[in-house]
Amino acid sequence: MSAIEVLERWEERGYLDDRISRREFLKFCGRMAVLLGLSNSMIPQIAEAVEQTVQQRRPSVIWLEFQDCAGNTESFTRANSPSVSQAVLESISLDYHETLMAAAGHQAEEARQRALEENSGKLIVVVEGSIPTKDDGVYCTVGGKTALQILQEVEPHALAFVAVGTCAAFGGIPMARPNPTGAVGLESVIRTKPIINAPGCPANPDVMMGILVHYLVFGRLPELDAKKRPLFAFGKRIHDTCERRPHFDAGQFALSFDDFGARNGFCLYKLGCKGPETYNICASWRWNMGASWPVKAGHPCIGCSEPAFWDRFTPFYERIPLAAGFGVEARADDIGKVAVGVTAAGIAAHAIYTAAVRKAEQKAVELDKKGKEESNES
Repeated sequence: MSAIEVLERWEERGYLDDRISRREFLKFCGRMAVLLGLSNSMIPQIAEAVEQTVQQRRPSVIWLEFQDCAGNTESFTRANSPSVSQAVLESISLDYHETLMAAAGHQAEEARQRALEENSGKLIVVVEGSIPTKDDGVYCTVGGKTALQILQEVEPHALAFVAVGTCAAFGGIPMARPNPTGAVGLESVIRTKPIINAPGCPANPDVMMGILVHYLVFGRLPELDAKKRPLFAFGKRIHDTCERRPHFDAGQFALSFDDFGARNGFCLYKLGCKGPETYNICASWRWNMGASWPVKAGHPCIGCSEPAFWDRFTPFYERIPLAAGFGVEARADDIGKVAVGVTAAGIAAHAIYTAAVRKAEQKAVELDKKGKEESNES
C-alpha cells in the first residue's frame, strides 16, 4: 500500500481533520524514518503500519509510575508532532496511565486488571520511575500495593517492558547515595521479559515514539546496546554531534557562565560538560520541535542518561579529568594548539541530521502533491 492510499483511508475514517493534516502525517512518517536510520523509501511502510494500528487498536499499553516526578509523561505529551502522536497513542490503546486517565481510585485499578486479563502475553508495559526495594518496597505504594507487588503481578502478562527515563532504566536520582529506599532500575526486578531502556531526565519524546513505530513497522523491538538502549538513539556520544564541538577542537572554552566564551557559544567542557561520556540523541534530535536542548541554551550536559549519573558526575560543574573517547579530551588544555583531523566527521553531524530530516519531509510533501495530482486526473 502506498502512503497516498493510507492517507485516503485515513480521510475516509475521519482521522485527517483540522487536528491532523495530510502533510503533517507524512512529515511525521519522514521524521520517524530518519530517526530510525531508514531510507525515505520506508515512508509508505511507516504510514501503512501506523494506519493499520489505528484501524485495529493494538497493542495494549499500560504505563506504570513509581518513584518519579512525571517528567517523562510531561515530555512524551510534547512530542515533535503532537497531533499525530496523539493519534498513535489513541491507536495503541493506552489502557492505564495514572496521570492521563480520567478514572481514579478503584476504577483505575480495575482498568489495569482488565487490561492484564484481556491482553495477556501481548501487553507492552511502560515503567516510569525507580522501584524501591528496602523494607519490602513500602516506600512506593499504589492502590495499596507496592511497586514490587505491581510488577510481580504484571510481569507474567507482559510482552515487553519499556523503562522510560533514567530512574526507571538505572535507578536515577532516587538510587543516588545514600539511597534510603533501596531504589533500583527495572532490570533489577524484571527477569523473564525483554526490557528496553530509554533513559534521560526526561527521556526525549520522539525516542519513545520511535520505539513504538519500529515495533509497528517490523513487529520486533529495535536493536539495543549493552545497556539495553535502542542504538538508533543511543549509538553516539553527545560530544560527537554537539554544535559546540568545533569550539572544542579549536581549543575555545567558556571558563565561567558569564564570560566572553559563554556569550559566544564556546565549548562548555571546562564548565563540567559530560557530553564526552554520555550517549544520547539530544544534540541532533532536540526538544520542543527541534528548537533547543540544554547545551544550546548554555548549560553543560550533566550526563543524565548514563547509569549512576548523579554519583558518578557530581560535582556537575567541574570538568572530567580523563574522559574516555578519542583521547583528545584528556588534553583539552592543549587541543587548540594542534590539528585534530580525527574529529572532522563529527563536527557536521547535527547539520547532517537536520538535512536528512528536511529531505525526508520534502519527500513526504512530494508524495502528498503527487497523490493529489493523480486524484485530480482520475
